Amino acid sequence: MQTSPDRHEYPAHWEADVVLRDGGTARIRPITVDDAERLVSFYEQVSDESKYYRFFAPYPRLSAKDVHRFTHHDFVDRVGLAATVGGEFIATVRYDRIGADGTPASAPADEAEVAFLVQDAHQGRGVASALLEHIAAVARERGIRRFAAEVLPANTKMIKVFTDAGYTQKRSFEDGVVRLEFDLEPTDRSLAVQYAREHRAEARSVQRLLAPGSVAVIGAGRTPGGVGRSVLGNIRDAGFTGRLYAVNRALPEGQKELDGVPAHRSVRDIDGPVDLAVVAVPAEQVLDVVTECGEHGVQGLVVVSAGYAETGGIEGRDRQRALVRHARTYGMRIIGPNAFGIINTSPRVRLNASLAPETPRPGRIGLFAQSGAIGIALLSRLHRRGGGVTGVTGVSTFVSSGNRADVSGNDVLQYWYEDPDTDVVLMYLESIGNPRKFTRLARRTAAAKPLVVVQGARHGAAPQGHAVRATRLPHATVSALLRQAGVIRVDTITDLVDAGLLLARQPLPAGPRVAILGNSESLGLLTYDACLAEGLRPHPPQDLTTAASAADFHAALSRALADDRCDAVVVTAIPAVGEGSVGDAALAEALRSAAAAAPAKPVLVVHVELGGLAEALSAAASTAPQAAADDPPPPAPRQAPPEERPLTAQRPPADATEQDPTAEAPEGTRLIPAYPAAERAVRALAQAVTYAQWRRDAADPGRVPEYDDIDQKGAAALIDGLLARGQGLTLGTEETCDLLGHYGIDVHRALPAPTPDAAVEAARTLGHPVALKATAPHLRHRADLGGVRLDLADEEQLRRAYAELTELFGDPDELRPVVQRMAPRGVDVVVRAVIDPAAGAVLSFGLAGAASQLLGDTAHRLIPVTDREANSLVRSIRTAPLLFGWRGTAPADTRALEELLLRVSRLVDDHPEVVAVTLEPVVVASHGLSVLGASVRLAPPPARDDLGPRTLPAY
Repeated sequence: MQTSPDRHEYPAHWEADVVLRDGGTARIRPITVDDAERLVSFYEQVSDESKYYRFFAPYPRLSAKDVHRFTHHDFVDRVGLAATVGGEFIATVRYDRIGADGTPASAPADEAEVAFLVQDAHQGRGVASALLEHIAAVARERGIRRFAAEVLPANTKMIKVFTDAGYTQKRSFEDGVVRLEFDLEPTDRSLAVQYAREHRAEARSVQRLLAPGSVAVIGAGRTPGGVGRSVLGNIRDAGFTGRLYAVNRALPEGQKELDGVPAHRSVRDIDGPVDLAVVAVPAEQVLDVVTECGEHGVQGLVVVSAGYAETGGIEGRDRQRALVRHARTYGMRIIGPNAFGIINTSPRVRLNASLAPETPRPGRIGLFAQSGAIGIALLSRLHRRGGGVTGVTGVSTFVSSGNRADVSGNDVLQYWYEDPDTDVVLMYLESIGNPRKFTRLARRTAAAKPLVVVQGARHGAAPQGHAVRATRLPHATVSALLRQAGVIRVDTITDLVDAGLLLARQPLPAGPRVAILGNSESLGLLTYDACLAEGLRPHPPQDLTTAASAADFHAALSRALADDRCDAVVVTAIPAVGEGSVGDAALAEALRSAAAAAPAKPVLVVHVELGGLAEALSAAASTAPQAAADDPPPPAPRQAPPEERPLTAQRPPADATEQDPTAEAPEGTRLIPAYPAAERAVRALAQAVTYAQWRRDAADPGRVPEYDDIDQKGAAALIDGLLARGQGLTLGTEETCDLLGHYGIDVHRALPAPTPDAAVEAARTLGHPVALKATAPHLRHRADLGGVRLDLADEEQLRRAYAELTELFGDPDELRPVVQRMAPRGVDVVVRAVIDPAAGAVLSFGLAGAASQLLGDTAHRLIPVTDREANSLVRSIRTAPLLFGWRGTAPADTRALEELLLRVSRLVDDHPEVVAVTLEPVVVASHGLSVLGASVRLAPPPARDDLGPRTLPAY
């Protein structure tokens, strides 16, 4: 792109890729002098009606003067943006700065006229809405605060674009024209509109990939084997309901089929649309394939080809950038490269466009994996556990994103949020490209359905090929923030599957009270201990003895479920030996029928190699729905060898009802999950209990309180004056106290004491008793090293303490001693806030000293913090009992502590220039608290892309 010859350089940072309402993409960029021919071509394809709406008169063609005016911009007072697909304009928007009299003006005038023109073939795709977001962001950057637009009353589509944007606006009617004026400052409503549009567009873009009407596998080899040929066979064998094509440029001239699938040498030769292309050619040939797909109108790509950024080399990264840019030029989205593929088990689609040789059982679990290897492991475990433990609990959709150069976990979350076929979301993540957005989407998703996440690469760099934002937050902090958003964080893929199987078809527990019953006293005690270890409240185990019959189990489970003091039941079972012992099918039916009578409480089974019980549990819990007469039967899944199965997949007795183990259970069927170890069952239950409590709390998240004594404007003026000195600085003591004082945070003064006499004078100023502290970096906040003397009641004690400190630690110049008035005794805590470039503003809290520094006992919340979140923050650290009267001590004033947390949160939220705050120590007494030390760092605020216009990650 050439730079404009006008007075400002070409603003490359205004370029962006966006997802449109229908799921396709477009490129938004500034219009330059080089675009004259594109503009004329674009205008020729606009209908006469749209031209009339734009110019209020018949305007069949642009004059040379018009073309010059619409392509020559100074990028300050006159700006034009274009939305492009395939390099050609599909829409334009322009603003011209005007003065109070409506004539062209320059700064400081802060109003501009804005006008759009959208090609008729692309109207209704949300192009104008996306352009409005971007032109508004450009205008704000250039000091424009208000837009004005004149629209003909008949142009209802454009009026709707403005009125639906969510900005504060005024409307008037004069001389047959509707005049709209609206402020450009983002509002809660405009952000909500933006997020809703983002959700619809990104969800639709994923839906187009997962439910295509036609698929072409490009690179399907002529001989069996190979990646492309394998994917082609997997799609065919899964019974894909749409049209399937094989593409290989090396096919002989007359060959029309490959494995019974229509075959072509190029996607261009296919007669009809292609919605999805699976690309399995060598990396150096992919760009040519993308061009062919784009020109044929392909909507999306799954690139399984490797040789990109995962190689770790510059060439691979450059090749990946070129791939994404080229695909977006044609409005296509990409899964991959280096992807394992995608699966959709819906009977309406039946797509297995992956390297998995078998389609997993259909079910209610959505599965996302960034790693192909982990994706294979998860599919395998769900396949085995689905048949051996819970029968028909399987997968709705599966996405393996590979290098996730384009489509990411955020996009798939947008799709799953409203997907009626998905009840539970399981995700394996090795990196989070946009943590701020992921947290927002996760919170919304978790409020509707469980979201379980396991993170790989927790203690090292992200995998090669993943573009991630730098973060200064440790993994423990990121995990805590995810939990705050309602994410169920687990550590292993085993835990991921365990939790998913429980959440897929069992109700959420109403509380932590657990009944335990079974035919093994020892297994019951193990379960009891596991419950205590996970923070649950178990009832004493009920031992039914090894002689228990199916009727005994049914009666005991029915009593437990009917008990109002019980929120969940864990049934433990071991094999019974001897004549008359309970059979698997009978026991399964007994448990199922008892559970069905109390559908509001979850039931889990812990078994010990109990033959076919788990299979019988699922068989007893479902009746296979009849397939439609014209639906081809799904392929029979491969049975795992016995050594792979957690339970023996025995056939039920002859008198048991015959079931199809691959069929999905009817909606609402109670599938009782079984686990081979008490610890695993209880861990999954504890995660469900925590998540259920989060759901209840999320219904009333609290509020961010207002405080009458906060001086936001005064703080802003102080910050502006301080930042005028430089780009970033740590404030001095007086400046820190002044700034915090604007938010009602009083810091105890600490007066320097470079000599004994200065210490005595400081004590007279403050009043006895005082504390004498060494503030040298190696002694600060280290009372255990002896650098602090407390309760100095008079001058004699102060001079003696001063002499002791200098004798122990050296010259006062090294010690940097200060004198501070004594605060009431209490519990020492530390409060911190930091703005992380990836995660955003984070508030942290813990006890001062070893508890937080050595043991990492610190809790975190995203800013802004509500009153309920401040309350939970104080109580969420392991050492919280010290604040609440542990072992007879006086309880601390936690109300005052929560208010301090809320004030710090407000300070950082109101002023993003405050990039770090530390209050240490804060002594929380029985009544009130004392902030004894504070530091504040200012810097220009990091960019907030979540407040700007919608964009795809830049490449």
